[in-house]
Amino acid sequence: MIFSLVERAAADPILGLTDAFKADKRANKVNLGVGIYKDESGQTPILKSVKAAEAKLLAEESSKSYLGMEGVLAYNKAVQGLLFGENHNVIQHNRVFTAQAPGGTGSLRVAAEFVMRHTSSRTIWVSNPTWANHQNIFGSAGLEVKQYRYYKAESHGLDFEAMLSDLAAANAGDLVLLHGCCHNPTGIDLNSMQWQQVADLCLEKALVPLFDFAYQGFGEGVDEDAQGLRLVANTVPELMVANSFSKNFGLYNERIGAITVVGNNETQASNSFSQIKSTIRALYSNPPAHGGLIVSTILADNELKALWLSELQEMRERIAQMRALFVQSLKDYGVTQDFSFISEQNGMFSFSGLSKTQVGRLRDEFGVYIVGSGRISVAGMTKTNMPVICKAIAAVL
Repeated sequence: MIFSLVERAAADPILGLTDAFKADKRANKVNLGVGIYKDESGQTPILKSVKAAEAKLLAEESSKSYLGMEGVLAYNKAVQGLLFGENHNVIQHNRVFTAQAPGGTGSLRVAAEFVMRHTSSRTIWVSNPTWANHQNIFGSAGLEVKQYRYYKAESHGLDFEAMLSDLAAANAGDLVLLHGCCHNPTGIDLNSMQWQQVADLCLEKALVPLFDFAYQGFGEGVDEDAQGLRLVANTVPELMVANSFSKNFGLYNERIGAITVVGNNETQASNSFSQIKSTIRALYSNPPAHGGLIVSTILADNELKALWLSELQEMRERIAQMRALFVQSLKDYGVTQDFSFISEQNGMFSFSGLSKTQVGRLRDEFGVYIVGSGRISVAGMTKTNMPVICKAIAAVL
């Protein structure tokens, strides 16, 4: 019997937290662990633009036949437009190819498998801290995962000098994982000058950027959040992007993402894309259609796209309001420690600086669930649960 030798896997640091939250019987419990947007009622709504697109698809859909390995072609073209803008040189010179993939996680795994199977690269550098699943995704594919410093605990800010210093030690051909915007877990992003310095370093050292782009539009805006990616694409000859529409379209359970490759020229990009499709064939053959059809339908319709952008703005502004309310509410409950840095961060998450002991007390004594690193999902805060959260934090500080 082979299964008798199998040991129980450790709980996932984020999804395992959700399991513990579900098992908690307390009525006033709050889950700020998983990155899911909540409206003021505490629900994760389906966007009106998505509902309208689905109604249109239901009326017009005529087949459930397999997609090709690259997925919905109109979706892939729309992805490129969102990432780079319609007139970027990588599009104009046919240096970019995109394949639909199952969510951001699937996109990253396709990228890792492609690199391992078809290039000489064996090392990827990720920020410290980073999303908890990055190590698992890249390590499982066989890549060596190294870290570059990113966060300065003393100032609750970016340690940019340390980031550059660590990446200067990388070798030619190494991958560098970059968060396109709304860095997970810190919420701290590079400015345009810093993006240019990173691009110049990648060019000088022959490093290959791999963008994890899961929150476009949740920071400053759709085009504003893509400025770092577009700037890097102006500088380096080749890169990859793994993006997701779970958050900005609210399509969490549709698992809709994409893997995009940019080559030094059309031939190199096309050759690489052919091997990406070969990798997809081995992993899951072809992607599910529904999510890609929803996104491509919305982006191809001017009215639906305008509605989506309006809904995205509402989500972005509500998260910003929760950041401000969180900072003010902590003061109102007697917290003298300065948490103003939370108002300066972007996106769904904040790196609170709370210790593992404090995080444990929040969970055990007050039913407030956050990740052990101290990452808080601001997108899960509401005016209703804010007093519960802030009272609990005040008690454990």
